[in-house]
Amino acid sequence: MGSRAKDPITALTDTPRVPRRKPLRANVGVFGVGHHVYWPQFPGLLDELRTKLDVFVERVRSHGVEVTDFGIVDDARSAAELRPRLRKADLDLLFCDMLTYATSATFGMIVRDLDIPIVLVALQPSRALDYTRASTRMQLLNDDFCSVPEFTGVAIRMGKKPPPVILGTLDDDPEAEGEVAEWCAIARVLHDLKRARIGHFGHVLENMLDMQTDHTALTAAFGCHIVQTEPDDLMRHFRAVTEAEIRAKREQILDLFATPDPKSDPITLRLTEEDLEMAARAAAALEGFVDEYDLDGLAYYYEGEPESEMRRLVTNLTVGNSLLTSAGFPMCGESDLKTCIAMLIEDRLEIGGSFAEFHPVDFDEGFVLVGHDGPHHINIAEGRPVLRSLAKYHGKPGNGASVEFKIREGPITMLSIGLTGAGRFKFVIAEGCSVKGPIPPTGNTNTRGFFRPDVRTFLKRWVAEGPTHHFALGVGRHARTIEKIAGALGIEAVIVAEETG
Repeated sequence: MGSRAKDPITALTDTPRVPRRKPLRANVGVFGVGHHVYWPQFPGLLDELRTKLDVFVERVRSHGVEVTDFGIVDDARSAAELRPRLRKADLDLLFCDMLTYATSATFGMIVRDLDIPIVLVALQPSRALDYTRASTRMQLLNDDFCSVPEFTGVAIRMGKKPPPVILGTLDDDPEAEGEVAEWCAIARVLHDLKRARIGHFGHVLENMLDMQTDHTALTAAFGCHIVQTEPDDLMRHFRAVTEAEIRAKREQILDLFATPDPKSDPITLRLTEEDLEMAARAAAALEGFVDEYDLDGLAYYYEGEPESEMRRLVTNLTVGNSLLTSAGFPMCGESDLKTCIAMLIEDRLEIGGSFAEFHPVDFDEGFVLVGHDGPHHINIAEGRPVLRSLAKYHGKPGNGASVEFKIREGPITMLSIGLTGAGRFKFVIAEGCSVKGPIPPTGNTNTRGFFRPDVRTFLKRWVAEGPTHHFALGVGRHARTIEKIAGALGIEAVIVAEETG
């Protein structure tokens, strides 16, 4: 991540327990720049730079994104001719490969009105010049950084942010390679954010004022569309579920989850046959519902009439929500649309993205329990996740199967999307560490979260930044990557705590 070559963006270390339902995608463009005056002066130089560009294009393609190679621009005219092709390509990210010195007109014509992130790439072929054999031609082949100040300066003069820069060598440079991989991961996030269809039904859990969200503002900030549905739409699918679909879901659930005897919490039971049947049927209904409306996620809260079939359905979605969340479809209870977006961002980075909040603090050992009553990204669980039957859901109506696990040990990253007093979104980000130890056997997820410099200071700093009380919880150290996503979206971001090492 950025300067942290030893912590690159990587997929989860274990084979996912729940496979992704849709492949990750991104449309990435690459163009190189040079200076047309050089070509007659140094015959063959243009071909050498073309080969150099080809190496980088294949490097980007190796990270699983769709790549369009736009060739080399070498003056203002060729840059102007490229501009409409870039707009037409529907790109999520654009790499500008600084092949040699180029005048800033080649960049100014492009950066002026493109609204996608542009990353300058200065990867010279040689780690150092062979000074005993050095020549002007050798210098030009390695002059990748020369015009970077000119390009960033013209961007600033045009009212743009200075584009980020990847600086290093073309080969055998793990730090630079990690940054290329990171930006490809960011491209996948941006691809899905601006195309996402996030379903919504019901209302925010009453009195949770921090979660109220303007749907127009979500579209303006992220590009996603909020699809208004009705709980009756889900009920229609629930009533149409077949016995074969229920059997298949039961088998999937029992393969994934352990079903132990209860421990200390008197409202927990060993998973009952009735709750397993209901969880399986509701999970199958959710899949049909998601497919019908072509959704990429869902935020909802609905209670229904007491003792009704509707209440039984809408209070038994946790297992199905967790299966879908783990398959790349963030499902968010309490109608928290902002956290649904945060979960989608972490999922597309392939770091998980569970629905979470803070639970009691352990002042003896210096950690805070981090978790929620669902839904959860079970692919990042430590060990086999557990299903328990709950006689009641605390603070909400209903009863049924609930998911319990802790996040795998090691670094964790949290993202909460809050709102400022001016009504603008704000990313509140933190890294911490999940440490082994017992958790409450309550049928909810809980992770022992340790944060720098200490739990008291961290929690005070966290709440001072205005987060929603929910957040997405993932594995690994990715605060700086998420900060870059915020920058690409033009959203304020603050990192409250980072892990070291």
